[in-house]
Amino acid sequence: MLVAKYADHQPLYRKEAIFGRAGLAIPRSTLAQWVGTCGARLQPLVDAIRAELLKHRVLHGDETPMAMLKPGNGKTHRAYLWAYAPGAFESTSAVVYDFCESRAGEHARDFLGDWRGSLICDDYAGCKASFAQGVTEAGCLAHARRKFFDLHVAKKSQIQARLCLAVVASYCLAG
Repeated sequence: MLVAKYADHQPLYRKEAIFGRAGLAIPRSTLAQWVGTCGARLQPLVDAIRAELLKHRVLHGDETPMAMLKPGNGKTHRAYLWAYAPGAFESTSAVVYDFCESRAGEHARDFLGDWRGSLICDDYAGCKASFAQGVTEAGCLAHARRKFFDLHVAKKSQIQARLCLAVVASYCLAG
């Protein structure tokens, strides 16, 4: 059920119809209860992975908007899925997703707690309070490169392209 819902992006009403065609009358409320139960049972695993991630000195963090159906009114609103992961060269290879109903920076602060390391993220203002509390801001190279690329496209200048490569090279060499 979790694979169908989250990996295959099949909403529960579709799963209900699929089961119905197979002769199984499984109400959507039962399917939702299964999903909720799985989430509750998997929470200790999520907590353990989060604790492991917070042992790293460098983390990547970003948020992605997603539609969330508001109960009762049949309309969606924008919610966010925050993702946190260690660097590509770390021994831990994991991502923890934190679903939040808003983009408020307090969600990142709540997730990070008293962690004090370098957070690689875009220049989202919501993270600035974390930086004031001892988290070190490390800019996202993809976002920095994009500004140079946009400048190069707008001006058709090879100087910006070379400058972009120099910035990338110096960042990589600095480690």
